[in-house]
Amino acid sequence: MNMKKPQILFLVVAAMLVVSCSEKKKSNDIIAPKVEKPKLQAPIRMQEYTQTKDVKWLDKNYQVEIRRVADDSLKMVKDETGQKFVDNRISLRIMRSDGSVFFSRVFTKAAFDAYLDNDYRQTGILEGLVFDKVDGANLFFAASVSHPQTDEYIPMVVSVSSQGEIGIRRDTDLDTNGGVEEMENQPEN
Repeated sequence: MNMKKPQILFLVVAAMLVVSCSEKKKSNDIIAPKVEKPKLQAPIRMQEYTQTKDVKWLDKNYQVEIRRVADDSLKMVKDETGQKFVDNRISLRIMRSDGSVFFSRVFTKAAFDAYLDNDYRQTGILEGLVFDKVDGANLFFAASVSHPQTDEYIPMVVSVSSQGEIGIRRDTDLDTNGGVEEMENQPEN
């Protein structure tokens, strides 16, 4: 029996060596996949946009024309990848029924500067201006400065009075809940 003990011991040691040799050495190195930078394109321009709308305002007919174009003369903005975007200018014209121009103005992001934070001043573009509604002696428009190609934007309200005066404010009354006005008009319990 004395012969079997050394053989068993030898087999146990050999098995331990085989197992320990086959285990991978552990490392504290962190191996991350190489992230390739996206290829930058030529400066990206938004598509040209024109909206023409006939409106009844103070018992008279008017036509509202809004036109957005990318403007190479404006400072370009960059996103976090370095991609450049051309900013826009938007012209607003309000014409009387006889074709004469009641109001005309060209907007750039600078017109909304007082309502933007530094991030949007540096990386935002003037995305849009659309007719919203007639309310008394004012025409209202929705405007936005956005981070290009995202859903992030700062909404603004632009008003034009019957005297041709313009007002701009940040829109804090977004109807994002659908039916908030109806809920607010409900009697309290």
